[in-house]
Amino acid sequence: MSDQSRIDYQLKEASQLTNTAWSALVERDAGKWRVVTWYRLTKKFQTSLIKFLGKSEVDSWLCGALSGGQSRSVSLPESSKMNADRLYAFPLKGLSRVVVVGAEQLDSKAGRIWRLAVSGMGDDVTLLHTDSSLASSVAISLLIPDLNSESPYDLPRALDRALMAFIRLVSVQAGWLAVRRGDALEIGAQWNAPSTMDQVLVIDDHALLRRLNRNLTPMSVSRSDVLWSGIPHKGLKSSTKAWICIPLVIGQRLIGALGLWRSSAFKGDEWNRLVDLATQIAPALETLITFAEMAGHLRRLALLNDFAVTVSTGRSLDQIARRMFALLSRAFGTEMIVLDLLSSTDHVLQEYRMDNKGLVSMFRSIDNHPVARLLDSNSKVRLSDLKEPHSLPLYNEALSGVYVPLRFRGRSTGVLSVESKQANAFTSYDESLLVVFASHLASLTDYTNLREEAESRARNLGLIHEVVQQVVGLTNPHEIAELTANLLARYFAFELTAVFIADADGKLTIGGFGGASQNVVKRAMNSIEYPLSGGITGYVFETGQGELVNDVFQDDRYLPVRGWQAGSEISVAIHDGTKVLGIIDVESSSRNAFTQNDFLALESLAGILATVITSADQYQRLQDTIYQLRDTEMELNARIEAQRLAENRLVQAAKLAAVGEMAAAIAHELNNPLTSVTGFAELVMGEIPEESPLRPDMDLVIREARRARDVVRRLLDFARQSESTHAKTSLNKVVEDIIALSRHLIHTNGVELILQLQDDLPWVLMDENQMKQVLLNLVHNALQAMPEGGQMEITTAEAQKVGRDGVMVSVKDNGMGIAVEDQTRIFEPFFTTKADRGGTGLGLSVTYGIVSEHGGEIELISEPGRGSVFRVWLPNRQG
Repeated sequence: MSDQSRIDYQLKEASQLTNTAWSALVERDAGKWRVVTWYRLTKKFQTSLIKFLGKSEVDSWLCGALSGGQSRSVSLPESSKMNADRLYAFPLKGLSRVVVVGAEQLDSKAGRIWRLAVSGMGDDVTLLHTDSSLASSVAISLLIPDLNSESPYDLPRALDRALMAFIRLVSVQAGWLAVRRGDALEIGAQWNAPSTMDQVLVIDDHALLRRLNRNLTPMSVSRSDVLWSGIPHKGLKSSTKAWICIPLVIGQRLIGALGLWRSSAFKGDEWNRLVDLATQIAPALETLITFAEMAGHLRRLALLNDFAVTVSTGRSLDQIARRMFALLSRAFGTEMIVLDLLSSTDHVLQEYRMDNKGLVSMFRSIDNHPVARLLDSNSKVRLSDLKEPHSLPLYNEALSGVYVPLRFRGRSTGVLSVESKQANAFTSYDESLLVVFASHLASLTDYTNLREEAESRARNLGLIHEVVQQVVGLTNPHEIAELTANLLARYFAFELTAVFIADADGKLTIGGFGGASQNVVKRAMNSIEYPLSGGITGYVFETGQGELVNDVFQDDRYLPVRGWQAGSEISVAIHDGTKVLGIIDVESSSRNAFTQNDFLALESLAGILATVITSADQYQRLQDTIYQLRDTEMELNARIEAQRLAENRLVQAAKLAAVGEMAAAIAHELNNPLTSVTGFAELVMGEIPEESPLRPDMDLVIREARRARDVVRRLLDFARQSESTHAKTSLNKVVEDIIALSRHLIHTNGVELILQLQDDLPWVLMDENQMKQVLLNLVHNALQAMPEGGQMEITTAEAQKVGRDGVMVSVKDNGMGIAVEDQTRIFEPFFTTKADRGGTGLGLSVTYGIVSEHGGEIELISEPGRGSVFRVWLPNRQG
């Protein structure tokens, strides 16, 4: 049977023999009690038992049982919920284990049964019997990493295990184990002496410790010695007779110390065992201390890295504070953190602190603030170093704290405070790390303050612009005041805004109110006689100097209004030079509600309102002038555009004129030879028999000669060689004649024709034949753009161009369209996109010439792949 099974069996047998409610074997490990095994102890009872044993007085009671080796009992409180009246403790000799029994009452017989069972359990536990093997096993166990722990080499846990090894060697009342940190010994583990835990014993402050550090030899002090009063800690009982302190030494260096005390002197063999164990475990503790320091150094580096990565990237003070609090809380195991930042006026602190709801921010007056005196300090301050009287700590339950001023460019910008419920919770390394944090935080908060201040000013200026945009243009000062007050309350979210305007006699009258509390104040102001005087507003009106009051209760000038109690107030003067025109007054029910930026924003607005009030009519005239200038600008742009179009037409007309002169000369040169060729070809054709093989060739000659003659005739038309007769004509009739000539061609090409002719279209002056030629060219071009068929739409309507009346005809197709690069050249002579289909490039140029000669305009709108629209506009000229 294994040791565990045997212990479980003994608990069961003893419990049944003594009729107890439950029993358990508990062990003290790392300063806490844990249940090793149990009988009839439910999980609910286990939780209650561990909570009960964790109380400091119960822990001392159990430790006393262990050190004395005697059983004892205590009454259980009714709230313990462990189904028993009393708790009995039976310690296992030489171990940090105790059998605890819950029962109504154990008689002497039951007590003997449990003592017998416990002694058997002690015999069943395998122990190393030699002192040297015990020391070696303890030293080795200290260096075995705990892989289930967050920190495999946990120094506090190792110190507790080492102290327990000493306690097992000898019977003592209590004791502690400390490690050296600089010039002090820090107690890291205690046995039955909770008041000594976490104490920092400065070596030079205690004669016994100075001697220990100098001689590096164990010390023993009895109550009769004169050195008894120099023992460097409290907690000794009246029954204590002997106190010893054994140094932990590496070479000639003190790395720690063991303190033990009891009611009798320590014997020689006990003394030797303790010294031998201290010698054996000192190297292991030195290694663990080194590991702890390395881990602490790495932790500090990691914290600095986290600070740089997370905190430094915050965009606002709230975000920086939130990230910093989370970082410090995780690093130091406390939420007792406060960050106080000094405002630009040096009168208000913006305080961030933790409460039950999380991180909160508030404004507090620097007067009588607990950290006010720390702002002048150049170095960190410990809570333990402060002398009475002082108003720290900042949290009620704090027992230790470090307060570091934030200094940037030679001035204090705030204080970082970190406190803890544990005494001496912060090491010198922790303090150094907080100093580094504070240094970075000072520059970071100063930069963020400047950025937020700049952003706030920019935002305020934007809001002022919004207000001014809506106020500018009003000519009545009272309307300006009313609208300004409402807009200020809306855009700036002020609780109460008021604008006071001076009348013609220079006396203040109410211009307007705004904000959520305006109705209360309006009713109260009805009972006040004008002109207004006194109060903060009266002072500002008389002096012309603006005022920012963060606490009106501290200002004797403030005059309360019935139904309304302000906490803070801003009042600025609206003045033109030395003349005060009015007052802008903003109030809040909270103290410290306004910033310097709010004050500057209202002063800026007051300056603008002064100009608006004194120059309302001039500003209106200026607006009228601006409108006139805009109309003039639009008219000028229209004229410039018309001139540009006219210049383009002139350039095109010049090109056509040059080509026309050349075309006329060529036409005259070619006309006579073509006439001769045609005539003689027709004579020869008459002489050739019908069946002659030469007849088709002569027919081709005649056709081509006539074709060339048509080209010459078109050249002559282009060159204006034919006579032009202008008369009042209906454009609709011209369109109908062209459709009559082209209807068959349109139908055979598979094109759908849509006519939209205005019925009452005015007649205009034109050459009917030339205009038919224009429309015929456009119709033919549309048909050629739709070789596979499509839709053609011809529309007539009245239209205006540059303020001139006229008529317009448009020919629209859904054919191939014209490429963008060709659209600017489409009216040039001899330019054609249909050279492969016999195009000459003269049709549209002739069309352009005819329209221009009529004083009209032709324009093209085309999209490749979707079709084109040609619009011809003719002016309505008198005949």
